[in-house]
Amino acid sequence: MRVQVARPAEHAALTELPFDIRLEDWDMPNVHPVLGLHRHIVKLVEFDGASYVVKELPDELADREYRLLREIADSGLPTAEMVAVITDRSVGEGLVVTRHLDYSLPYRSLLMGRGLRIPYLGDRMLDALVVLLVRIHLAGFFWGDCSLSNTLFRRDAGALQAYIIDVETAERHPELTPGQRELDLMIATDNVAGGLLDLQAAGRLADDIDPIEVALAIDERYQRLWIELTSEATTHIGDVSPMRARLDRLHELGFDVEEMEIITTDDGTRMRYIPKVVEHGYHTDRLASLTGLVAGENQARRMLQDIRAYGAELQRTSRRHVPENVAAVRWLDQRFEPIMESIPAELLDRLEAAEIFHQLLEHRWYMAEQAGQDVALEDALDDYLSLLETAPAERVQLDAASVAEGRDLTGELPIFAADELPDELPDELLDEPEGDRV
Repeated sequence: MRVQVARPAEHAALTELPFDIRLEDWDMPNVHPVLGLHRHIVKLVEFDGASYVVKELPDELADREYRLLREIADSGLPTAEMVAVITDRSVGEGLVVTRHLDYSLPYRSLLMGRGLRIPYLGDRMLDALVVLLVRIHLAGFFWGDCSLSNTLFRRDAGALQAYIIDVETAERHPELTPGQRELDLMIATDNVAGGLLDLQAAGRLADDIDPIEVALAIDERYQRLWIELTSEATTHIGDVSPMRARLDRLHELGFDVEEMEIITTDDGTRMRYIPKVVEHGYHTDRLASLTGLVAGENQARRMLQDIRAYGAELQRTSRRHVPENVAAVRWLDQRFEPIMESIPAELLDRLEAAEIFHQLLEHRWYMAEQAGQDVALEDALDDYLSLLETAPAERVQLDAASVAEGRDLTGELPIFAADELPDELPDELLDEPEGDRV
C-alpha cells in the first residue's frame, strides 16, 4: 500500500482510517454515506473540527486527481483541498481524500430552493460557473467534464462562487488553444442543459429557471469575459485613460492585473496594451492584507466598502485623516468582532461569518428604507437573527442524535446512520437519474 498525504501534520486523524478495507465496508460511527448516484463509492468521514470526503477509484485516476487538484489549488483556483491519495491497496481500488468544503452547496440544493433565497438564482449560478471556467482556462487547465454536478457553490454576498471538485478528465497545458477552450464550452453547455432538464422533469427546478436558456447563455457570457480579460486594445500615446478604465472594469469584476504589456506602433502615434498576468481575487487579497479575514470576492468587496464607511466616520468624529490600514484594524476590533461574538454559536453553522456580516449589512439597509431613517447595525442584528434561525445549516456538523434521527444538518448532504438507511428514500432526497458526480 502506498499513502501520500499533503501537510500530514494537519491531518493526523487520517491515521485512524482503515485503508486496508474496501470503502463500501467502512462502518465506523463517524462514517456516513453521501446519498445520490455517483460513478464511484463516496463516503463522508467526520472528525472533531474537520470533515473529509473519501472516494474510491482506479489507482491511475486517483493519482491523476490527487496531482491535478493540488496543481489547481497551487494556482490559486477555487477547489476542495486535496489531502491524500492511497494506491496499491490489497483490496479495492485507490482512494482520494479531500477536505470537505464547509458551507458549500451542490446545485440541486440551490435550484430546489433550499436555504436562504438567492435572487436571480439562475444568473448567479451561471456567472459563477463561467468565471470558474475562464479562470481555469487562463491557468492552462482543460476541464473536459465541466458540469453543475462536478461543481460546488458557496454563497458570496448575494452571488455565488463556484469550486471545481472533479478533475478525472482534466489536463494541464502551458496554454490552451482556442479549439480546446471551445470544446470545453460545448461540453459545459451540454452538461448544464442535461442536469437542469433532469431536475425540471422531476419537478425540482425553480419555476423561473429555463434550462435551455441558461445553458445557451454560457458561451456568450464566457466570450464576453474572456475578451475583457485578454483582448488587445489601442490608445493614443500619452492618453492612459482607456487603460485606467480597463483596469477599473477588471477590478470591478474581481480580477487584478499583475503585468500589462504595452507596445508602441510603428508610426509612434499609438500604443497597444494587453493584460498579461490576470488573477482573480482583487478584493479578497486586499481584505486579507488589511484584516487577515478570508472571504469570497464579493463578500470582501462589501466588507471593504464598510471599512471605508467606518473610516469616514472616524475621520468625521476625530477631524483628522485616518489611514485605511488604521481604519481596518479599528473596524475589525470595534465592529466586526463584536458583532460575530454576539451571534449564538449554534447559528454560526447556518452561514460562514463573512456571509452573515454581508447579509446583516443588507438587512440593515432594508430596515432603514422601511423606517425612513438610519438604523444602527446592532439594532438590526436581533431582527436578522430571527431570520437566520429559520435557515438550514450549511456547514457539515454531525452529532450522535442527529445521525440517529437521519436529520439533514447541512442543507446539502442528506445523511443517515449507516445501519439505519431506509429501504426507500423520500422523494426530495433522490437525485436525478444521471449525473451527480463526485
